[in-house]
Amino acid sequence: MLTSDKIIGIFCFIDGLLKTSHHYEDSRRQVSDSEIITTAVVSSLYFGRHQDKARQFMKMTGMVRRMLDKSRFNRRLHSLAELIYSLFMQIGYYLKYISCEMNYVLDSFPVAVCDNIRILKTRILKGKQWHGKQTSMRRYFYGVKVQLLITKDGIPVEFGFVPGSEHDAQALRKLPLELPAESKIFADSAYTNYEIEDQLMETEQIALKVHRKSNATRKDSASAAFIKEYMRKRVETTIREIKGLFLRKLHAVTFKGWLLKITLFIFAFTINKIIP
Repeated sequence: MLTSDKIIGIFCFIDGLLKTSHHYEDSRRQVSDSEIITTAVVSSLYFGRHQDKARQFMKMTGMVRRMLDKSRFNRRLHSLAELIYSLFMQIGYYLKYISCEMNYVLDSFPVAVCDNIRILKTRILKGKQWHGKQTSMRRYFYGVKVQLLITKDGIPVEFGFVPGSEHDAQALRKLPLELPAESKIFADSAYTNYEIEDQLMETEQIALKVHRKSNATRKDSASAAFIKEYMRKRVETTIREIKGLFLRKLHAVTFKGWLLKITLFIFAFTINKIIP
């Protein structure tokens, strides 16, 4: 539910993160970075990323009295893209190391930039590497895969983007996977890569618990298969909840702007899970 207390809580949380990271900004600014990011989070949570509606709402309710116009707000928000990702990683670090979380679940989900029929007309992406297949839904898409690592309670701690055609097992090498020693990562069979499993265990003491197919070289016991299946359902629920925040289509002028929108949905979802 959208309440003033909720918005104030989000603002205080973001402002605290910025202060902790020693973020500097010009004191002469009429609208702070905290207010810009809070407005973007409110937009993602309650307005389906209708940025202008959220901007007007924050101004009308007096939450941000000197709100920037649409163009200036958009430029400021895009300039903060790397900072927003950094804040997300800061939250992830806290959950992983301060809260001593040890069990994680990894999965991916596709985000299409356009329908297949419009592939030749799209200007945001070009190339066959973006043309992927979502096996579970038996459909093709043109866009990216979001690799998402969550806690057992469904809170994202890491995410990354890979081209739609890239296999999940390959994407494993592109994720930081910066986790405490003796952590466990549960994943579906698409992440089967024995080499990476062995490397993670030998070098980081991290156990990659991949769901085994019936013809897998390394078999699961009945109890291990049950635990892996149970943990996988948690990430499927989280992905469904994140995509529930999306509009039917995400519109953007540039590829970076499009990725920023996805980032904000994940960032906003994470904050919403943390702040009651």
